[in-house]
Order: sequence, then structure tokens, then C-alpha cells
Amino acid sequence: QLQLVESGGDLVQPGGSLRLTCVFSGRSSDKLAIGWFRQAPGKEREGVSCVSNTGGSTRYADSVRGRFTASRDNAKNMLYLRMNGLKPEDTAVYYCAIADRLTPLLTTQTPYHTWGQGTQVTVSS
Repeated sequence: QLQLVESGGDLVQPGGSLRLTCVFSGRSSDKLAIGWFRQAPGKEREGVSCVSNTGGSTRYADSVRGRFTASRDNAKNMLYLRMNGLKPEDTAVYYCAIADRLTPLLTTQTPYHTWGQGTQVTVSS
């Protein structure tokens, strides 16, 4: 059974940095694109970033491009999201999710079928 577990969320001051980690198990990851999503209180879940099956191609939401970097290590079955220059509007629960496709996709969440439980990121002074 495929499982995803996120970690690394924390309370951080504006301008600070965090690295989120997503560990997946139960299936080989080399045919799967993986995405990061977030949901703030009272808002819909939105795509943040996604990575192709090899890690060679990534997509970012306009709101995080240049500040966030997604990467993956298939040998370890892990996905990372490095977040720099954090802003209060980045406060949300962050989720990773799996899609049965090779290329990254952020325009729709429909292909993402397995989700982690989420990790809370709070940016506040």
C-alpha cells in the first residue's frame, strides 16, 4: 500500500527557511510524479510545486517561484521542498501527493491520488 509521510513543518519568522520532507513507501517511485500542495485556513488547497519522475523537471506556482526548490531522491524514496524567504502568506498545511505520470503537473490536482497527512508551516513574528 502506497503511503506518504510529510515532516519538517515548524513555526518560523518571516524571511526564514524550512525544508520539508516527504517519505513514500509501498511502491517504486521511478514512474511517479510527486507534488507539493498547501491549504491555508479558509482557503482551497493549491499546488505549490511538482517534480517529474526523474527529478529533472519541476514546476512552481508563481507565488513561490524563486523562493522554493523541490527535489527528490528516488534511491531513498524521498521528496524535498526547500523554502527560503518565507512570508506570512506561506502559512498553511503542506501536503505531498503522488500522480501516475512521468511529467510534472500543477494545473490540476485530479491526477494526484495518494496524499500524506500534512505538516504545518506557520510563518509569524
